[in-house]
Amino acid sequence: MKTLAKVSAVWLVLVATAVAQMEMPKPGPEHKKLDIFAGSWTLEGDMKPGPMGPGGKMTESEKCEWMEGGFYLVCHSDFKSSMGNGSGISVMGYSADEKSYTYREFNSWGEFDDSKGSIDGDTWTWTSDEKMGGMSMKGKFTMKITSPTTYNFTFEMSQDGTKWTTVMDGKATKGK
Repeated sequence: MKTLAKVSAVWLVLVATAVAQMEMPKPGPEHKKLDIFAGSWTLEGDMKPGPMGPGGKMTESEKCEWMEGGFYLVCHSDFKSSMGNGSGISVMGYSADEKSYTYREFNSWGEFDDSKGSIDGDTWTWTSDEKMGGMSMKGKFTMKITSPTTYNFTFEMSQDGTKWTTVMDGKATKGK
């Protein structure tokens, strides 16, 4: 028994030494691209009438801050729309394994969104699989950066991933 305890103790010391010598991971250039979304934002949108509701205006205030370590941007939002008011929390990051950006959101309506993102020049595109009334749909949220403090957005849905219908569009403005 004493030999087993000594072997275990030596193993623990070796593991602790190896961990202490490992360099902590650092965010890559992909993470830095998300920095444009850090800060306080106001979104104003126009929801189109359709299966999701009667349409109307939508406003959202969002505050995004980097989580310690610089790998994830955490955003808290409050929104108002013709369908009701609510709040949400979202986390944006980058998956080196999947070579894509990630977006996960939870809101006070019990909804959950899990999107994959990409960037092409000044345009970010986030895609997801949505459930609507028991039916599977594709979602696409596009953000076109128009300046360091503004972007235009469009949210579209599709049953087959080829024919898209605009559900909402609008503009986001970064606060001072």
